[in-house]
Amino acid sequence: MINGMLNVYKEAGFTSHDVVAKLRGILKQKKIGHTGTLDPDAVGVLPVCLGNGTRLCDMLADQNKEYVALLHLGVITDTQDMSGKVLAQGTVSCSEEELRQAAFSFLGEYGQIPPMYSALKVNGKKLYELAREGKEIERKPRTVTIKEIEILSVELPFVKMRVECSKGTYIRTLCHDIGAKLGCGGAMEELTRTRVGSFVLEDALTLSEIEQMVHGGEGLAQKIVPVDFVFQEFPKAVVKSPFRKRIDNGNFLLPDQIKIKEGTFSKKDKEQYRIYNDEEVFCGIYEYREKERQLKPVKMFPCN
Repeated sequence: MINGMLNVYKEAGFTSHDVVAKLRGILKQKKIGHTGTLDPDAVGVLPVCLGNGTRLCDMLADQNKEYVALLHLGVITDTQDMSGKVLAQGTVSCSEEELRQAAFSFLGEYGQIPPMYSALKVNGKKLYELAREGKEIERKPRTVTIKEIEILSVELPFVKMRVECSKGTYIRTLCHDIGAKLGCGGAMEELTRTRVGSFVLEDALTLSEIEQMVHGGEGLAQKIVPVDFVFQEFPKAVVKSPFRKRIDNGNFLLPDQIKIKEGTFSKKDKEQYRIYNDEEVFCGIYEYREKERQLKPVKMFPCN
């Protein structure tokens, strides 16, 4: 079984679930999960977790993301992108400076109302299922953070922009909100996810490229990102041989049962460490608890 992560380029027309299903067939492996959905029309970076790396899915989903979006001003749709039904059209009369002011007004935290065409659940039912039934319900704003907005080009009614944002941000809703701010309406024409955490677009592989590597003899191993890559900022520690069973069983460790290989052991409360067995196979993240003077497991990645 392959353990680790793979930077997949999700192509238009595929759901994130489709990508996982196809990878299971290509890699002949069931234990695969993705780290956050992309709309079927969107393309770009989709980190996929393999084997014990599936325990990272929730952690990677929490990381900041970067997108390049094409905003179409002067149009409002029911899905907030151009795949939906056009509800209204308006005249685009804003200046480039007014456009920039409207876009930059969303920098920082803002309360974003999730679109009806989304996979969020209300009373056990997905919003898009209700939307397809012609129902619209009240949604509470969710706080998201827009860290950066860069206007890449302006050819009205089209605006190309780069957005760095927190998890849970709907870029098509941001497009809709910028259009509303300008008074002419707006919808997302195109979307490319260019980064998730440290996974970037330039390194992403299409499904056909992955399949060719697997069946064409090139080998995929060099493209698999090891699980511990995500935790490189934490000091590395190796469990001493006599205490190997402690980490195999996910038990707590004492400071004298490990040897620091990278960084320093600060004994600071809640400081986290990458823990490896005596063969230097990554096994999990441990956290030092000053009160108990012990290292306790935070997340384990079975290594035996």
